[in-house]
Amino acid sequence: MDNVTIVTGGSRGIGAATCVRLARDGHRVVVGYRSAAHAAHQVVDAVAGAGGQAVAVQADTAVEDEVVALFATAADQLGPVTGLVNNAGIAAPLTRLADVDTADLRRVMDVNVIGAFLCARQAARVMTAGGAIVNVSSTAATLGSPGNYIHYAASKAAVDALTLGLAKELAADGIRVNGVAPGFVHTEIHEQTGDPDRAANVVSRIPVGRLGNPEEIAEAIAWLLSPAASYTTGATLRVAGGL
Repeated sequence: MDNVTIVTGGSRGIGAATCVRLARDGHRVVVGYRSAAHAAHQVVDAVAGAGGQAVAVQADTAVEDEVVALFATAADQLGPVTGLVNNAGIAAPLTRLADVDTADLRRVMDVNVIGAFLCARQAARVMTAGGAIVNVSSTAATLGSPGNYIHYAASKAAVDALTLGLAKELAADGIRVNGVAPGFVHTEIHEQTGDPDRAANVVSRIPVGRLGNPEEIAEAIAWLLSPAASYTTGATLRVAGGL
């Protein structure tokens, strides 16, 4: 199959690692980004270095018109979209729910929930049989994250529900929908919590005794998009070192 895959939040962390990993499987990749243009173009260069083809496309996934334009640009520049990695997401300052700022709450829900749904909806509109979607969730969805960011955990639980429901809805169309739920991973997202050392400080809670790497999450995403996962839909694969 001629694969053209959009990776939202593709300029950093798990998204960037996924772009490079998919290129090794022959995907032409759209590196979606909101504001980090320089980093996104560095990912494009890394994909080229891996022997692949990529373009960087700016889009705020929480804005409907920009999501539609993202998919249209992907199709115009690389061909019909066959894959979506719904990865764009944000965290928020660590706090108890009683102290959450309403603006932070709305932004987390806008990006992590509305953005994920808008991208999944557009994928459902344009994909044909053989297409695949992978939603990037989090172990927070099942742990709840009390005292830290319940609102972030709730946003990722919504992503899990999206994965399950849309998988059943699109199965007859030959489109698979799955999720990946990372645990604590070496990425920049922890800086958004106000505690950039948080991930390192929770290593003692992780059964395997270390943080994950973005490349390990990218491997799971690549498998779920591949023909090897042809009988897998509606699943959320936990890649979290035992958490």
